[in-house]
Amino acid sequence: MAEVAAGGIVYRCQERRTEILMIEDRFGHWSYPKGHSEGDEKPEETALREIREETGIIGKIIAPLSSISYRYEADGRRGEKRVDYFLVEYVSGKTTPQFEEIGNVYWLSPEEAWKKQVEQGYENNRILLEQAFIKLGLSLPEDRSDRECSP
Repeated sequence: MAEVAAGGIVYRCQERRTEILMIEDRFGHWSYPKGHSEGDEKPEETALREIREETGIIGKIIAPLSSISYRYEADGRRGEKRVDYFLVEYVSGKTTPQFEEIGNVYWLSPEEAWKKQVEQGYENNRILLEQAFIKLGLSLPEDRSDRECSP
């Protein structure tokens, strides 16, 4: 049976510009905050908790994105994981990385986020960023970083 986790792509409008929250993980890849469900949490609750724990950011679920399934090997064991992702709007908080889990956390322009995803991200996460861009009305993939946010 696959482990269940949840996470989110967080965005904010900063000075009328869209920014995307990305983390640099312990392995040097760029990704999005996510983690395992605790108890009987709903995926949305897991996503918001993990975002808060890993980045210090409090958010609000806007829409579901895809679920990503993959196999992994860690600490001598193999497993399968399904991660349910959501588009999450920034509400409050200051970026505070949980260094036990991640390397660092950054707010990036859509253009920078796309570049990090393509060059240093996990391939299976690309569809998530594409979906987030579409839901936010951003162009793929050459969005201008000076595009105004839509309300």
